[in-house]
Amino acid sequence: MNTVLDSLLNIFFPSRCPLCGSNSDRARYNPICTSCWDSMGKYSGPVCGICGIPTVSSFTTVCGSCIKSRPPFSGMLFYGAYEGALKKSIHLLKFSGVRRLSKPLGLLLSELPVPEADGIIPVPLHPERLRQREFNQTALIARNLSQKLKIPLALNALMKIKETSPQTGIPRTERLRNVKNAYSASPEKVSGRDLLLIDDVITTGATVSECSRILMKAGAKKVTIIALARSMPKQLS
Repeated sequence: MNTVLDSLLNIFFPSRCPLCGSNSDRARYNPICTSCWDSMGKYSGPVCGICGIPTVSSFTTVCGSCIKSRPPFSGMLFYGAYEGALKKSIHLLKFSGVRRLSKPLGLLLSELPVPEADGIIPVPLHPERLRQREFNQTALIARNLSQKLKIPLALNALMKIKETSPQTGIPRTERLRNVKNAYSASPEKVSGRDLLLIDDVITTGATVSECSRILMKAGAKKVTIIALARSMPKQLS
């Protein structure tokens, strides 16, 4: 039945996969083609049970960093490694404005063992950056995840109140200083609630750590990080 429907949709509403240029052959994850979709495999290696960083052994349940200093969030889930078709799809959405990719990317997140929650919050952009880009790619992904899981989306529960320098290429300690006090949370919208904080890519975790700290300070009961991709440690790449 799905094959017939897909064929009819391709006849009347033809589209091409923005990742490879092939025909978009499945309605479920349109516009991504089956080949590119299947190549975005879910990461299945061992990870830290708190911050989600990949580890070299399944016997390592908590990494050294979390033992030394526990992060403000309770856990982190991510779909795959920041590479290949997944990386390209995030780039096309984020930097080229291919907004229709937000639906299949939200579908990827829904395949994770997402815990029950009272609300979904995307990592926000500063208003000036939002005006320049005209959309927040993380908010688009979060909206699709919200619709799929039937969990309320709280767009204005967390705001970015200070513009920051780009995080690319700087170490974690500088990233933490860069985002320190750059966010503000609304206590009436987060107090006593279990929250899912959505981001597209996790590199060092500095941004989601600061966002989580602010949410917990505003009274959130628990914050779980959900991300599409994570940069792999050098020893695992």
